[in-house]
Formats: sequence, C-alpha cells, structure tokens
Amino acid sequence: MRTYSFLTVLLWSCMFHVIHMMPSQKSTNKHSHGERITKLSENDGKTLHRTKRGWMWNQFFLLEEYTGPDTQYVGKLHTDQDKGDGNLKYILTGDGAGSLFIIDENTGDIHAAKKLDREEKSLYVLRAKAIDRKTGRQVEPESEFIIKIHDINDNEPKFTKDMYTASIPEMSGVGTSVIQVTATDADDANYGNSAKVVYSILQGQPYFSVDPETGIIKTALPDMSRENREQYQVVIQAKDMGGQMGGLSGTTTVNITLTDVNDNPPRFPQSTYQFSSPESAPPGTPLGRIKANDPDVGENAEIEYSISSGDGSDMFDIITDKNTQEGIITVKKHLDFENKVLYTLRVEATNTHPDPRFLQLGPFKDTALVKISIEDIDEPPVFSRPWYLIEVDEDANEGSIIGQVVAQDPDIAKNAIKYSVDRHTDLDRIFNIYSGNGSLFISKPLDREETPWHNITVIATEINNPKQSSQIPVFIRILDINDHAPEFANYYETFVCENAKAGQLIQTISAIDKDQPPRGHRFFFELAPEFAAHSNFSIVDNKDNTAGIMTRRNGYSRSKMSTYLLPIIIFDNDYPIQSSTGTLTIRVCACDSQGNMQSCNAEALLLPAGLSTGALVAILLCIIILLVLVVLFTALKRQRKKEPLIISKDDVRDNIVTYNDEGGGEEDTQAFDIGTLRNPEAREESKMRRDVIPETIFQIRRTAPLWENIDVQDFIHRRLKENDLDPAAPPYDSLATYAYEGNDSLANSLSSLESLTTEGNQDYDYLSDWGPRFKKLADMYGGEDSDRD
Repeated sequence: MRTYSFLTVLLWSCMFHVIHMMPSQKSTNKHSHGERITKLSENDGKTLHRTKRGWMWNQFFLLEEYTGPDTQYVGKLHTDQDKGDGNLKYILTGDGAGSLFIIDENTGDIHAAKKLDREEKSLYVLRAKAIDRKTGRQVEPESEFIIKIHDINDNEPKFTKDMYTASIPEMSGVGTSVIQVTATDADDANYGNSAKVVYSILQGQPYFSVDPETGIIKTALPDMSRENREQYQVVIQAKDMGGQMGGLSGTTTVNITLTDVNDNPPRFPQSTYQFSSPESAPPGTPLGRIKANDPDVGENAEIEYSISSGDGSDMFDIITDKNTQEGIITVKKHLDFENKVLYTLRVEATNTHPDPRFLQLGPFKDTALVKISIEDIDEPPVFSRPWYLIEVDEDANEGSIIGQVVAQDPDIAKNAIKYSVDRHTDLDRIFNIYSGNGSLFISKPLDREETPWHNITVIATEINNPKQSSQIPVFIRILDINDHAPEFANYYETFVCENAKAGQLIQTISAIDKDQPPRGHRFFFELAPEFAAHSNFSIVDNKDNTAGIMTRRNGYSRSKMSTYLLPIIIFDNDYPIQSSTGTLTIRVCACDSQGNMQSCNAEALLLPAGLSTGALVAILLCIIILLVLVVLFTALKRQRKKEPLIISKDDVRDNIVTYNDEGGGEEDTQAFDIGTLRNPEAREESKMRRDVIPETIFQIRRTAPLWENIDVQDFIHRRLKENDLDPAAPPYDSLATYAYEGNDSLANSLSSLESLTTEGNQDYDYLSDWGPRFKKLADMYGGEDSDRD
C-alpha cells in the first residue's frame, strides 16, 4: 500500500496589470481530508489505497481581445511532488490545447497564444495531468478546469433592420404608438453595462418620440394632417453602456407615412356654372362636367353628385364619373326652345364614406348653381301623331280621299310644309297625297283578297329648307266587300255503286269564299232548277256549310249511263248575296257487297268475266316490255351496220390487201394498172377515188409533167406532197405506190410485166455479152428456140 501526499496548486493570471483569480469555494474543498478506498486488484490481488489528489480548482478568467506584445499569461500548474529536478512533465488537453492555449511542460505555466473573442466562444474546458518522465506514469490523476473569457465593450448595438417602414392615420392623438424598433448588442449582458442599450431620437422631433428602454416610437404632436405633410423620416439611435459617455451606438431610419382619413368635405371651386344645349340634343347627350375638390384620397375622396332642386330637374340629370370624380350633366328629356330657353339646377356633391369621428367639423357636402340655356335649332316638321291608321272599303272609287295626315313646323318661323308619299313603300302607286294639305286618296282599284293591308310612309318637308323633313308610317286597312261568290272547297271525285239503294249518301261537299264577312261565312246548297225535278240525285244542306249528295233511286247501270253531271248552286249570306254554280261529276262504278269500288270503266264490261284488274295490268306490262325489246334490237342492228372501207374489190391502189394464196405471176394483172406504172402520164388523168364514196366531186388539179429528165427521188417527194394536200384523201393510214423508175436507163426496163403488150418475140442474145453474172438469165431466154422445137 502506498499513500500519496496532498498537492498544492498555485494560479496567477494577469492582463493589463490586473490579475483575476477565482479562489476555490469551500464546497469544492470539502474533501480535503484523505479518503481511503480498499479494493482487490484483479491482476495481483493486492489491496490499493487512494488518497485525495493534491490539486483542485474551478475556473480561470481571461480578458478578450488582448492586444499586448507578449502572450497573455493564464496561470500555473504545480504539484508537491515536483522537486524542481525536471522529472515531471505537465500535459494540457481539451478545447484549444496546443493551439489557443500552450503549457510549459517543465514549469506548468499556461499562456494564451492568440487573441480571444468572447462573442465567438465564451469558455473553454481543458484537462491537466502530471507524468513522471522516467516511468511514464501519472503522479497525479487528470483534472478538468474551465477558462472563462471576460467581456469588454467591443460591439456596438445593431438594429434588426437597416430601415423601418410604418404608417399611422392622420389626426391621431399624442402618444399613439407607431412602431417598435429593436437593437441587440453582442457583448455579455451579465458582465457590466456593455450590452445595456438605451434608445433616443436623433431626427423627427417634435413630431415623434421614442421610449428609451423599449424602442417604441409614438406621436408627439396632436392632429397631424396628411394634407399638410404626408411623409416623415425619423432617425433612432441605440447606445450601450446605459447611454453613458464612451458607449458604442448604432442608428436606423424609420419612414413614417400618415394615412388618409375622411376629415375634409368636398368643395366646389365656384358657386355658379354656365352651360348651353341645342334643342335638338337627344336624351343622354352630355352637356358639361363639374367637379368638387376633396383633398382626401381613395374612398375618402369619392363623391356622389345629385340635383337637389331647380326648374330643370325633370329635363336634366347628373351622373358621377367614378374615375375622375366629376359630375356629368346630361339631357334627360327632349328640349324645346319655343317652350323654354333657360333652366336652373341646384347640384349637390356629397362624400359617400363619411367618418363619424369628424362629423363635428361640419356637413360633408357642398352645393353649386348650374344654369343651362337652350339654343334654337331649325327643326324638321312634327306630325300630330306617331302613326296613322286608315280604313277604307275595297270598292272605294279611284280618287276618293281616305284620310289626312297633319304636320307643322315647331320653330317660331312656322315654315310651310309639303307632303309626299315614299314610293319605295308604294311601288304600285295605289295611293297618292295632296302636297298642300296631306289628304290621301286612291289612285288605283283596291282588292282586299289580294292585299288586305298597305303600309306606306308619308314625308313632310319644309318648303324653305328641304333638308328638314320627317317621316310617318301610315297603315291602311282594306275593308272587305262581298264581291266573291262561294265555290267548291275541293275537286271531288264522286262515284255511285251500281247496286246503290235510294237515300244513300255518296258525297259530302263544302265551300270556300275569298271574302271575310264580319259575322263569318254561311253557305247554302241547292240543285240547279232545271235538274231539281228529274235528277237521279238530291242534295241535303247540313246547316254547317256542308251538304250531302244522296241517291234518289235503286240501282244504276254503267252500260246505260256511266257518268252523271250534277249542277249545284252555292249561296252566301252577306250583302249583296253572291252565288255560283259548280258541277259535280258522278261516275257509276262496280262495287262489292260492302260498297267498295272495284271498277268504274265501261270498257271493263267487254272483257271476260274472269279477267281481273290485276291480270289487265300484267298484260299491259308484258306488251310494254316487248316493245322496249324490239326498239333496243333495232337500234343495236343499226349500230353494227357500218360503211365498208373498200367498195370494190378491184380498188387496191392505195391499200394493202393480204391474200393467203399464191399469185399468178405475169398473168395476174387485175390488181394493178400496168399502163399507169409504165406511163406516168396516166397518173395525171382525172380519176375518182374508189376506196370511199365521194360526196362532192372535187376539181382535179392539173400538175406539170415530171417524167422528163427528173430524178426518181424528186418525183416521189412531189407525189407525196400532192397526196398530203389532196382534200379527198381518206382520214386513215394508206399506202401510195409509185413505180416510176425514171429515164436514161441503159438496160431499159427489165420487168416482164410489159411482155403482154409486146408484139413478136424478143432477142435476148445480148445477155450473153454482159458477163458471168447474167449467164443464168441468158440461158433462160436464149434457149427459146429449142423449147419451141
């Protein structure tokens, strides 16, 4: 067991001739007596005894921002076991050890190697221990201590904003809070007065003040008016050290705006306004603008204009222009210079959003007098009515006056007026008007059934000033006169069955009338007198403008009478009574037992009894189809029959004819005109073409002979040109043969075609003199005598 002696630690700290030292508290030295701990070691099983270490401290203090030439001394570590022989080594670890704080490992002196800033870090935690250099073992347990940085006043107060903006209503009372500004100081608030800030106002007095502790800006004057001054700039200072001399300070700017309240009533700049208006101005025409001034802004300056009194309140109106806050005076009704030339209005301007707090300042409205003079204008004539309605009977005579329109000049001059009809509204010129008095009369007959209404336009024009004219519509109604007789409403196809009984209804008829009597139509029906006594039919009036046709006997025969004509007289009940006679055609038809019509033709009686109508229709359709087939066959046959290209089989002069049999040699001369081939003069003769049927006989053109001393090529080209220009040439491709061989041939013609035209035998012995090439030919013709023998 080994007992450690107590250690004593001495600490000195000085800066700028001031030594700060924090003595150990009694609470930290309460374990000054040794404390023994007995424990069985796991390694050797020995009992260990530990005593309280000999060094103990709480913290060191050091001033920030040291600017001396040497390093700042912090303190000294020392142990009782340090004999001064250099066997012990002091080691420092923790925050800033080796960089900010260095220790002399031999003496234990601690220095600050750099300038410290409390605002960056206010305390450092370090650990110290002493080691035996020889054994490397700690002679004292490791101990922790704190170095605290003492603050100095090296930071000025700073506001949270470089510039503040605030607003407050005008006319606010003294002490009304505007805004609060705040400044902070980075110095230690717990050490001295370095961080104690006091506010003061540098600019903005006497209008505003600031609370020195809270920084709240308040109003200092009553009833500040925005209309006098709207913007204020206040400079606030924040100073530390409680505002004492030597303290640091910072400033900020506060822009304060007075907002508007409705504390000013509208005021007209003048009491009377003068305007004028022509009497022809239509309603809604603006005459002028007036404006009341209000120094307020926004909705506090909104004004409503109205007419409070005056003899023109019914003739004029005033509306408010919301954009310009002006009152626009407009015409409300039509003006008349001849009626009144001057009107007076009392116009009132009122604030629409008054503030109850300032009503004691007076009424927030103002009035002005407006005078409006009416100017005389040459006006067009004015009719006595907005429109006219005239009724006339359709049988009115031409030239009859049917009505009158009246217009007059509204001006004082009362100019004379002439009347006319707008012919665009009366193209048929049915009506006319007396230009002097406006009386309308008829120029042509009227017909209500054709045109029941006429809408015309009458023009009234000043004689002295034709530009001044007015128009008025005139509606003319044509009244009906009973001038049309009633007639059948439809065309009736009436039939009666052969087996009909007496008293049977076969047709119901009705009538129409173009007239329109005021009490409605009422028609009466009866048979013509000449048919009433001996008619096979009778008529019954149904009293509802219809009548029924009834049979008067039993049975009718188509063979005796197939059609009956029944004249019927129709009367109306208007005055004068009109009547007409309509003839009803009644056919006699074969019907079944139910009275349904089957056949009405008399020819049907000649057909077999068993042949029905359907069979007749089928037969008729078959006949039509056969006729159509015959017509189609004839048309196709005519289309197939075409004009032959070659009328005569001998005409092969200009065509290529193909034969499948072998020719007859020299004896076959039917296809060619040998004389033409040998004698070119034959080509010049007038010959008709045989390959087409000539419709017109053309005059054959005579050309100069080309067979004397001319080359064959020139001859062919000339003939080709003549053929191209020939109007009788066929419109299809053909072959023209030219067999002219030309003159001056030493051997003459070698063709055998002309052998038929040669009299007697020819001598071919000269062929033997032409050489071996003609030997074969000389043998063929030279042996003629032997052949004969």
